[in-house]
Amino acid sequence: MALRNHSTITEFILTGLSDDPHIQALLFVLFLVIYLLTVMGNLTMLLVIRADSHLHTPMYFFLSNLSFLDLCFSSVTVPKLLKDLLSEKKTISVEGCLTQVFFVFITAGTEAFLLSMMAYDRYAAICHPLLYGQLMSTQLCVKLILASWGLASLNSVIIVLLAVNLDFCEAQTIHHYTCELPSLFPLSCSDVSVNIDILICSILLHGLGTFLPVVFSYARIVSTILSISSTTGRSKAFSTCSSHLIAVILFFGSGLIRYLMPSSGSSLDLLSSLQYSAVTPMLNPLIYSLKNMEVKAAVKRTLGKYLQYFK
Repeated sequence: MALRNHSTITEFILTGLSDDPHIQALLFVLFLVIYLLTVMGNLTMLLVIRADSHLHTPMYFFLSNLSFLDLCFSSVTVPKLLKDLLSEKKTISVEGCLTQVFFVFITAGTEAFLLSMMAYDRYAAICHPLLYGQLMSTQLCVKLILASWGLASLNSVIIVLLAVNLDFCEAQTIHHYTCELPSLFPLSCSDVSVNIDILICSILLHGLGTFLPVVFSYARIVSTILSISSTTGRSKAFSTCSSHLIAVILFFGSGLIRYLMPSSGSSLDLLSSLQYSAVTPMLNPLIYSLKNMEVKAAVKRTLGKYLQYFK
């Protein structure tokens, strides 16, 4: 990803979250705790799903992939943020910045596809329970995961090419804590109008292409749940998809706000980025474990199994 020869900027300066050393120290502790909880929570989910045969189903196959993605997604931005909170000068090379942009898009893009697949999985389980095994076969689930990585990778390459061909001549301060394409465009001395149009089209195609199947799936799910005569049955059916619905709202809500709103370096930009890149990956394991009796039972069985080795 070599920039054109007449680009004179070799590194960017990040403004970060605060200039106050005391606030930076507090933020460092806060985000260190968030990152450690993210790593421990998602690794626990991966371990439990792999170790417990009761969870070897399509739903938990997707959930284990979500945990892996959340680990990767958080690790793209949070360690750099922690380092910068302890540094007086917050810089990142142009190549490092573009690399970060690429991995943000590939992990976030794959997660968007994955959340869409999980919505279809819940639709198949609730609306067509007798055909669930046929609709969600192991081979299909693996193909869906591979396709999601492939499409997200293609989209990420296109997105990064938008930035690789830009010239950065004088301005080098990114009013953000991380490298994101909307924050890079204002720094360029090239004409970025076409690049912005392509980015918006890409986000809309990717975002709506993954979000609309979620809407359609839940429209059918709600219709099916309302047709259930038993209150207990309705409650049980809704509980199986409520965790996923919360994860969808958190991820798509903050992501679309960040990439469809004009970049201004405002608090809203920072909060929406922190929401989908740091907070949501930490919350997903909690959401799925606290509201899911199967996961709770599997955690107890797994912990009991491993604790026996230390007796």
